[in-house]
Amino acid sequence: MSAGAPGGADRGGVGGLRASLSGLTTRGRSFLAAGVAAAVCAYVLGQGELLRVGLLLTALPLICVYALHRTRHRVSGSRRLTPNRVPAGAEARVQLRMDNVSRVPTGLLMLQDRVPYVLGPRPRFVLDRVEPGGRREVSYRVRSDLRGRYPLGPLQLRLTDPFGLVELTRSFSTYDTLTVIPRTEPLPPVRLAGDSSGYGDGSRRSLALAGDDDVIPRTYRRGDDLRRVHWRSTARYGELMVRREEQPQRSRATVLLDTRDVAFEGAGPDSAFEWAVSAAASTLVHLLEQGLSVRLLTDTGNSVPGQGGGGFSSGGQESAEAAGLMMDTLAVIGHSDGAGISRAYDAVRVAGDGGGFGGAGGDGLLIAFFGDLDDVQTELAAKLRQRAGSAVAFVLDSATWAGEPALRHDLPSLEERLHRLRDAGWTAVAVPPGVAFGELWRQAGSTPLGTGTSGGRG
Repeated sequence: MSAGAPGGADRGGVGGLRASLSGLTTRGRSFLAAGVAAAVCAYVLGQGELLRVGLLLTALPLICVYALHRTRHRVSGSRRLTPNRVPAGAEARVQLRMDNVSRVPTGLLMLQDRVPYVLGPRPRFVLDRVEPGGRREVSYRVRSDLRGRYPLGPLQLRLTDPFGLVELTRSFSTYDTLTVIPRTEPLPPVRLAGDSSGYGDGSRRSLALAGDDDVIPRTYRRGDDLRRVHWRSTARYGELMVRREEQPQRSRATVLLDTRDVAFEGAGPDSAFEWAVSAAASTLVHLLEQGLSVRLLTDTGNSVPGQGGGGFSSGGQESAEAAGLMMDTLAVIGHSDGAGISRAYDAVRVAGDGGGFGGAGGDGLLIAFFGDLDDVQTELAAKLRQRAGSAVAFVLDSATWAGEPALRHDLPSLEERLHRLRDAGWTAVAVPPGVAFGELWRQAGSTPLGTGTSGGRG
């Protein structure tokens, strides 16, 4: 980004001079008012000496205004943010660089960068005289305990005269964005209940078993097992041919996050909703590291990284891009106005019918983070189990997190919700406040199918 020094863009114009006059500081206005008052008194009283004092007091701030208005030096500025995506509570470093691209040295420059209040105090720097073609670099750090997307900038540059009578401010035009993603924690590689095939390194492999005509052979290589020789192709091509090795198939997983406003009570970094968002982020990172194709689904039915291919991430570089997109989504996700999870159920059902999630009774992995569920939503959540090969639900209860008996009398008890989910085949885990997600994840992996656990305090 670049901008002219104060007065540079309006140099020579009447409007620019008026803008420069508006830059008079309190001291400059006081000098001007005192000078006018002294001149009036001198005229009334006939005091020539007082008139000269009044003219001096009046002329000094006007001379400073004109001098700054005629300043011809120009500066350019740049900002580098490292990194531009940080977890909540972590620091990012912002480096500012100012270059004097004019042929004259600058005066005293005051540099100020605009940052949101949650990132800390507004950074201010004083830069001494910058020689022609010279540069100055300063840096500061920002951090936030609240996830979100925060703008940094625009950068403001202030130029003052030696007497402090005039202060002109110009802003650069560009800004950067700092994305604060939810905190994540490493999770142990466990085999979730009902996931007979495992995931990651133990992901299932597929062979073309529809018949010999569907086999795609290849040329024999030294070391190949002779039991894999395909004799029909060998006779056809006149050289030894073998069946292709098994091709790995990436298992798929859906992370369902309940964002309904009616499902959570409280706000802030220690609220139940923020715990669910952080746990969902930890789950996504863990599953991607294990080699699964993953998608993030909310109660609104929206899928990330998108609807193409059922919304699941792909391998390689696309998987890294999908992870970044999901983290960016969780950084700004908020409560939805919906009252139910029917749209999420429809999204899972459509993906299953289309082969994207394994179909009814499929082999996909479903991990859900639920808030308060009434009778209807509990029944709908139970039906979601039919669309996955294995399903784990982490259930948060607002009354438990608020430390009060029962905030809503229309809800079944937490134990009843867990029991109904387990009867449907879920591995249902209650989430009490103060428990690390890694411990609950480990308990979910060691729990027999359909029994679940009520968690414990760490």
